[in-house]
Amino acid sequence: QVQLVESGGGLVQAGGSLRVSCAASGPTFSRYIMGWFRQAPGNEREFVASISRSGRLMDYVDSVKGRFTISRDNAKNTVFLQMNSLKPEDTALYFCAAKISASLDWSSRRQYDYWGQGTQVTVSS
Repeated sequence: QVQLVESGGGLVQAGGSLRVSCAASGPTFSRYIMGWFRQAPGNEREFVASISRSGRLMDYVDSVKGRFTISRDNAKNTVFLQMNSLKPEDTALYFCAAKISASLDWSSRRQYDYWGQGTQVTVSS
């Protein structure tokens, strides 16, 4: 089992940048596929980005491509989401998640086994 703790959220102006982090407990972090999801009030939780165990494969939702970058440091049990050119519509509670199996859809929240509590990102216009 892995426990996930997000940090780094905050308030930023449109066009600004923010990096959120997710620290994982336990020695098996490198065995998990990691993902970032977000949920705005009244909306369903949506996929933002995912990264393979090695960190070589990444995937993004179309709305953040070219602006967000997911990365991981397996030595530090941490996954990051660098967010640039932020827009007000990026405002949401951001969650990291861990997935054991490499099969099926990495963008489906139902495929993830462990979740953090979330960190709030607010982008002002």
